[in-house]
Amino acid sequence: MADHGNVKSDISFAGTIASSAFAACFAEICTIPLDTAKVRLQLQKKAAAGEGVALLKYRGLLGTVGTIAREEGLAALWKGIIPGLHRQCLFGGLRIGLYDPVKTFYVGKDHVGDVPLSKKVLAALTTGSALGITIANPTDLVKVRLQSEGKLAPGVPRRYSGALNAYSTIVRQEGFAALWTGVGPNIARNAIINAAELASYDQVKQTILKIPGFTDNVVTHLFAGLGAGFFAVCIGSPVDVVKSRMMGDSGYKNTLDCFAKTLKNDGPMAFYRGFIPNFGRLGSWNVIMFLTLEQAKKFVRSLEYS
Repeated sequence: MADHGNVKSDISFAGTIASSAFAACFAEICTIPLDTAKVRLQLQKKAAAGEGVALLKYRGLLGTVGTIAREEGLAALWKGIIPGLHRQCLFGGLRIGLYDPVKTFYVGKDHVGDVPLSKKVLAALTTGSALGITIANPTDLVKVRLQSEGKLAPGVPRRYSGALNAYSTIVRQEGFAALWTGVGPNIARNAIINAAELASYDQVKQTILKIPGFTDNVVTHLFAGLGAGFFAVCIGSPVDVVKSRMMGDSGYKNTLDCFAKTLKNDGPMAFYRGFIPNFGRLGSWNVIMFLTLEQAKKFVRSLEYS
C-alpha cells in the first residue's frame, strides 16, 4: 500500500505476508480491550430486556472498559487474545498481504498512474471475502464467546477454561459445524470492512500525498489510518452487530432471523450500538496496523536489499 500509482511491490511476496501478519497481530494486542468492550455493548440487549434503560450494565467505551476491569480484573480485557492472534495470523496476513498483488492483477502489471478506486475496492473485496474468513471463522467464534462472558456468580464455573478448551467444547456440545456459526454475516462483514479499510487507506493516502508539503511519512499514515477506520465502521457496523449477536447467542436460526429480531426488539439504531467503541477499536486498530505495516515493510525491504 505504499506504492499507489505504481502498483508493483518492491518487497517479496513472503515479506509482504509476514509484514502484514505481524502488523495485524500487533494491532490486535494493542486494541483488544476496546474490542471486548464493543462485544459486551453489542450483546447487552439481553441484560437490558424488560429492565429499563437505567439498569444497563455497560455504558460507553471507557465506562465498559472500567466496569470489566473493576469486576473481573484487567486480564479480562484481553479475553479472546489467543483466538484473536490465530485469526490475524491466518486471515489478517492474507487479506492485507494479498491486497497489492490482487490490485496489480486487476489493473495489469504494466499499469501507470493512479489506480482507480473501483479497482482498489474490488481487490479488497476479493482478499477479504469467503475463502480467508471461512478458514478463520472458528477463531472469531471462540474469540466472541470468550469476550462475551462477564462476571459470574460465586461457584458458577466458566463456560470455557481457555481458547483450546473452547474449540473442543463447542465441537463436543454443539457439533463440528457449530464452529462456523455466523459465517454468513462474518463473510459479509469482513468483505465490506476489508474493502472500506484497505481501499480507503489507499485512496486517502494517495489524496494526501498530492497536497503540497505532505510526504510518505508517519503523519500521512496516521491520517490515512483514521480515515480507513471511520469508513470501515460506518459501512460495516450493522453486519458487525449481527455477527457478534449470532456468535454470542445460539438462539438465532440464521442471519436474516438475527437481523429481523434485532430490528424488531431493539430498533434500527441497534445496528449502530457500540459505534463509538467500534470506531475506537477499528480506528485505533487501523492506525496501529498501518503504521506498523509501513515500518515492517521498510524493515523487510532493508533486509532484502542489503
